[in-house]
Order: sequence, then structure tokens, then C-alpha cells
Amino acid sequence: MWTYIFKRVLLLIPTLLGILALTFAIIQFVPGGPVEQMVQQLNHGSQGMAEVSSGGGMHGGRQGLSAEEIDKLKVLYGFDKPPLTRFIDMVGHYVRFDLGDSFFQPKSVTALVIEKLPVSMSLGLWTFFLTYLICIPLGIAKAVRDGSRFDGISSLLILIGYAIPGFVLGVLLLILFGGGSFWALFPLGGMVSDDWDTYSTAQKISDYLWHMVLPITASVVGNFAVMTLLTKNVFLEEIRRQYVYTARAKGLSERRIMWKHVFRNAMIPLITGFPAAFLSAFFTGSLLIETLFSLDGLGLLSYEAVMKRDYPVVMGTLYVFTLMGLLAKLLSDLSYVLVDPRIHFDGER
Repeated sequence: MWTYIFKRVLLLIPTLLGILALTFAIIQFVPGGPVEQMVQQLNHGSQGMAEVSSGGGMHGGRQGLSAEEIDKLKVLYGFDKPPLTRFIDMVGHYVRFDLGDSFFQPKSVTALVIEKLPVSMSLGLWTFFLTYLICIPLGIAKAVRDGSRFDGISSLLILIGYAIPGFVLGVLLLILFGGGSFWALFPLGGMVSDDWDTYSTAQKISDYLWHMVLPITASVVGNFAVMTLLTKNVFLEEIRRQYVYTARAKGLSERRIMWKHVFRNAMIPLITGFPAAFLSAFFTGSLLIETLFSLDGLGLLSYEAVMKRDYPVVMGTLYVFTLMGLLAKLLSDLSYVLVDPRIHFDGER
């Protein structure tokens, strides 16, 4: 097992470097970088000062930046070095988990990620737990009652939820329950109330849950269809296997067959996806959901970094998310072997 893990970790390195190199190369061709944006802002500022000075009867002076000042901006943002040198320096810092500092915010990339992480974790973890806690029992019930009215109605409902985009459902929830045109049962946005610090512990918990009902509902409904139908199909496949007929012929009860035999085998493909889904829940950031419900999380941070060309934030968050994704994939592969003894690392079984 340790040999397999060592080989997989070695494969993570070129994969991670390849993703970073490809993104870094694309960034070099994107117009409107931080130097250009700063030059434009300073030029507009100098033009505005010149207009004010001219209106007051004073000499407007020179407008725009000189070549020396532009070179200083390039040094400030690190664009005075060749792209290859900058990429090597960036990777060297990432090895030490130094993600650098934001170009447009007086904070490090690590501090920004930690600051925005609780919002995305709230959405991600609630979505993860509710999806597993609801979809697995529902999928088992649908498999046992395959072809019944319950199966048909539940399939129709979850497919409707899957077809409705999360942000559209969020708008509908705000109109219905957020003080739009009907009932003002939940707040319009935010993670907690403004005077949250003055509440007791019980009040803080209830206030947090009250604020998160609508965004979590908008985020989680679309995930029900995939997990529920996957659970149903996996259980149906196991129920139709020969060992189930043999157990019935031996006189075992349906309850014993389902929970002692079918459940153990059918849960293998579901459990193996658990590590990846759990890790990704910590870094789940939905731009549309966060914007709609005024939640300042990782999704909004990534979007603003791309729009502002805040390259340290773009590359730093990409590095963290990619590393977590690759580790989650490794954990998923390891869980196959731990859950199913028929699978072996060296492929001999």
C-alpha cells in the first residue's frame, strides 16, 4: 500500500505543475493586467487633478506617467522579470506554502482564503451532509419500491429540482419567503445578523441557521437527483444478483437480506466517493449563490480576482484547490481497497 501511495504522490507533482503552468501561460496573454489597470487609474487621477487645477486658474502640468514610473510599477508587481523566472519563483514559494500577497488588497492570499473560507464551508458542508443523509435513504426506498407510485412521483420531483438552476431557485425562494411579493419569513442575505455578537450562544445558532435556510436550499436541491438515482441503481443491481435469490431460498427475511447483504455491497461505490466529496465541501464556492444571498465567500473571491487580474489570488487559490482535489482523488482510490477486499493495490486480485 505504501508503495502505491508513494507512486501516486509522485504523479501528483507533474499533474499539479502542469495545471499551474497551463494557467500561468494563459494569464500571460490576457489583456488588462495589474500594471495596465494601475496606469489607467493613475492617468485618470492625474487628468482629474489637472482639470481641477486648470479650473482654478492654475497650470495643469504634465498628464500621464513617464516610462520610468511605468517601469517602477512593473518592478512593484514583479513583471520586470521574464515569465519563466516568475513561474519558477512562484513554484518555489508554493512549495513552502507561501501563496504571496494580493495586488489590490492589503492582505496575503492565505489570509484572504482563511477569511472567506467559513462562508464556503457553511454552504459546502451543509450541502454535503444533507445530500448524503437524504439521498441514500431515499434511493434505498426507491429501489425497494421500484416501479411504484412513490418511485415515480419522487423521481419526477427530484428531476424537476435538478432541472432548475440553483440561482433561479434562489431568486424564487427570495420572492416567496424572503420578503419579496409574498412572505417575509427569512432574511434577504448575509450569514448572520448585524448584532450577532450581542446574542447568546443559543440565539447565535438559531440566527445562523435562520440565515442559511434559503441559500442552502438553493444549493442542495440540484444535488439530490444524481446521488438519489445512483443509490437506487446500485441497490437495484445488487438486489437482482444471484446471492439475493439464494438467501431468499434459504428462508432469510427481506429485512435481513437488505441490511446485512445488499447494503454492504451496494454502499461500496457510494462510500468511495465520500472522501472527495467531504474535502471539496470545504472549498465549495458558488458565485451566483453567494452573490444572490450577499455571502462573501471563495466563489466571489475567485471571480473578483479574475476580473481585477489579481494574479496572486488566482494562482494561489488554484494551487490550493487543485492540491486538495488531487489528494481527494487519492483518498477515494484508497477507500476502494479499504472497503472492498477484492481489490488489491498491485492488481493481482
